[in-house]
This record gives sequence, structure tokens and C-alpha cells, in this order.
Amino acid sequence: MTNEEKGSILKSLDGAKVQCYHIKAVVISGMGFFTDSYDLFVISLITKLLGRIYYQKPGSSSPGSLPDGISAAVSGVAFAGTFLGQLFFGWLGDKLGRKKVYGLTLLIMTFCSICSGLSLGTDAKSVMVTLCFFRFWLGFGIGGDYPLSATIMSEYANKGTRGRFIASVFAMQGIGIVVAGCVSLIVSSIFEMKFPSRAYMLDGAASTVPEADYVWRIILMIGAIPALLTYYWRVKMPETARYTALVAKNAEKAAADMSKVLHVEIEASSAMHDQARVSEDEFGLLSKKFLHRHGLHLFGTATTWFLLDIAFYSQNLFQKDIFTTIGWLPPAKTMNAIQELFLIARAQSLIAICSTVPGYFFTVYFIEKMGRFWIQVMGFFMMTVFMLVLALPYHHWTLPHNRIGFVVLYSLTFFFCNFGPNATTFVLPAEIFPARLRSTCHGISAASGKAGAMVGSFGFAALVKTVGLKTTLYIMGGINMVGLLITFLCIPETKGKSLEDLSGETEPEKIPEKIQA
Repeated sequence: MTNEEKGSILKSLDGAKVQCYHIKAVVISGMGFFTDSYDLFVISLITKLLGRIYYQKPGSSSPGSLPDGISAAVSGVAFAGTFLGQLFFGWLGDKLGRKKVYGLTLLIMTFCSICSGLSLGTDAKSVMVTLCFFRFWLGFGIGGDYPLSATIMSEYANKGTRGRFIASVFAMQGIGIVVAGCVSLIVSSIFEMKFPSRAYMLDGAASTVPEADYVWRIILMIGAIPALLTYYWRVKMPETARYTALVAKNAEKAAADMSKVLHVEIEASSAMHDQARVSEDEFGLLSKKFLHRHGLHLFGTATTWFLLDIAFYSQNLFQKDIFTTIGWLPPAKTMNAIQELFLIARAQSLIAICSTVPGYFFTVYFIEKMGRFWIQVMGFFMMTVFMLVLALPYHHWTLPHNRIGFVVLYSLTFFFCNFGPNATTFVLPAEIFPARLRSTCHGISAASGKAGAMVGSFGFAALVKTVGLKTTLYIMGGINMVGLLITFLCIPETKGKSLEDLSGETEPEKIPEKIQA
């Protein structure tokens, strides 16, 4: 390495040993993602509770449930906010810098988590409207966390462990799902023990205790705590050196910032070497040159994330319906509202602990060994296989003595979703685009995913009612198969390469090639 290269910020970052600040950055970014997943997935646990509290018909022997339109809105409105937040904050992260808007997203998430739990009104309609309003803006803040967290982590990490660090941030989504279930279990257990005399049968159906209205509010507001605890550290993070040097064009400040936190030897006087290596042809997102260099990549990251999220979010949001359909959960009329919440939370937590969370951490461990490309290929392939295995002999799985087998195979789809495209679709857009467009392109890819989540959350319930669960499983298998095909055609391998080599920023005439393993 020449003396100039020793002073290079980019070379120093790529070769830096793993240090305490890398771990700190994972925790700071990861806690934001923990909050994201808690807030997005906890709603699936409380929708049945909301229906029994606000839509129980007087004198009816059947437990109340949210009307289809309201259920879809409560479950999916946060995704609409997330979609817009990913586009807006992704663009803003490239225009103003990652650090300047990173704390703002956390404040929005904290404020709206609290307000969601305080949703007020004199009737069911006003409570649902208020809840949806604050969950939309909650989603808007969550949306900003996707491109910013991924981009910040990719730009801090060295090239040998970059994928592992980004995947570790994303793995906090799994922890958030588990904690959402555990919080629901604890809160429902406390209320059930506190008011046992209220759990009586009325007109053939279990009654809904008045205190149940506090349960869902407490569960939602607890989501604000981890975000609030990490706010101070988030705003204290320095801007990433790659943004400061390559986009803001201040190599000396980038060298000074990184020398403080990463303890790498960078001489500010020789850091200008980086700017000399970067192309001055700063083509825009809508330019022909971007289309030529990265158009296929953006199409690949956006469409695979879209397809993945149709399957992933519909499976997560409607687990309770699937478990009820196959008889794994008892009929609602045999238990009160808090008991039902407890059983749903227990079932979803079990699935998360046994399959979802291990999948995330398998990706963390294997991503630098197998590479992103093959993990994504394997994940889409195995998800397709398991969907077909569930669909082909579907009536076999609905028999009482085979239902546990259905749950096991259904859980394996979650494992290979997370040890597969759910993680890699988050990692790849943070690696293959130029620094000045990295956050924007990640935001576009993530927003495409949330468009898929909206399709899943708004359309899955209607699809099951229209064509049945068996046909729906076939459709999910087909969606995963298309994701597999697009991965082969459009997704590059990024393992072991510097961000600048992947994006072509330091070699303006060289187009990053699609690399097959």
C-alpha cells in the first residue's frame, strides 16, 4: 500500500479491525430497528382484542371482531406511512447527510408510539380513526430508519465484516417480534390475574372485561421506551466518513471524525487522495448513466423486496388466522378477550423463538461465508418448497393429529425467509449504489418492499376468504419462485468488495459486473 493509500479514508475504513465503536453502532442502529419491528408486528397481536372491545354486538353470543375494512386499515396503515417515510428520508439522507435526520426518525417513532396508545374517542369509529392516524405517522418515522440505519452501518463497516454488521442491525427485527409477543404475554397475564372474576361466560360467549381496554394501550406505548433510550447516542454519532468525504467533499473533516471513533491512522493532509480517486461525473438517479450502471441492480433489489414482503408480512400479520383455521387455537367464544390475546401472543412468540429469530442469526453468521447472492437464492427456493409442501396435501395437515406438522413446516418458511431474502434484501441496497445515491436507492428498494407488505396485509385476508388457504399457499409459492428467478437475473454478489468498487465510484469507466458465485 502506498503512502497515499495509507492516508486514504476509504482504504482505512475497508481495512479497519472490528472495534468497540463498530459494536456500538450496531447497537444504536439496531435499537431503532428493534423499535420498528415491535411497533409494526405488535398490531397483529391486538387486532382481535380491539374487535372484541369495540365491536361486540349487545346480546350477541359471538365475540366481536373488526370489520374487514377497519381490520385492514389498522393492520396496514403503518405500512403506508413507512412507504412514504422510506422514500422521503432516503432522499433526505443523501441531501442533508445521514446524521442530520437520523435522530428525527427516532423522535417521530417515540411520540407516535405513545400517542397510538392514547388514542381517544367517544365511540369505536373515533378510536380507530385516531389509532390509524398516529400509526400512519409512526410508520413514517419507521420508514426513515430503514435506509438510514442500513446506509450508516455499511459506511462504517470494513469490507470483510460489512454484511455481518448490516445483518446484525436487521436481526434486531427478530428480537423486536419476540419482545412484542413477550410484552403481550406479560401484560395480559397481569390483567388476567388482577381481574379473574370478570372472566365469566355470558350468553354462550366469553365476556370482554372493561379493563381489556388498558391492555392494548399499554402494549403499544411500551414500544416507545427502547427508542427513547438510544436517542442521545444516535444524535451523538458523527457523520459517516464516506458521506463527508465523497458527497460533502470535506475529506479532512471525515479523517478527523473517523480518527476519533475508530482509532484508525488517517492523516488529514493525505485524505484528499480519496476525492482524487472519485469520478467527477456525478450522474443523477434519473440519468442514462445510472440506468446503464445500476438500473438492473435497482430493479432487482426493488422487485425481490416487493415479492418477499408480500409473503413475509402476510404470514406474520395473519398467523393467528392460520392457527385458528387449522385448529391450533381454540374458538374465540370459549375464552375472554385477554385470554385470547395471551394464546395468540404465546403462539406467535413460539414461532418467532423457534424459527424466525434463528433465521436472522444464521444469516449474521453465514453471510460472509456463503455471500448474499446464495443466501437469497437458497431462501427463496426453500420458501417455495415449503409452501408447496403445505399446499399439495393441505387437507392432510388439517386433520387433528397432523396440525403440529403443519405448524412445524409453516415455521420453517419463516426460518428460510430470514435466513434468506428478508435479510439480504435489506443488506444489498446498502452496498451496491454510489454514496451520493445510496440512501435514496435503499429507500426506493425498501418502499417497494412496503408496497408488497400493503398487498399482503390488505389482500391476504380477502384472498383466503375468496379462494381458501390452500390456493393462497400455492400463490405464495409462485411469488417466491418469481423472486428466485429475479435474483438470478439481477442481483450481484457483494461479499468481500469495497463499496467504491461495487458502485464504480473510484473507477468511472468500469461498470460493476454481476458476479455469480
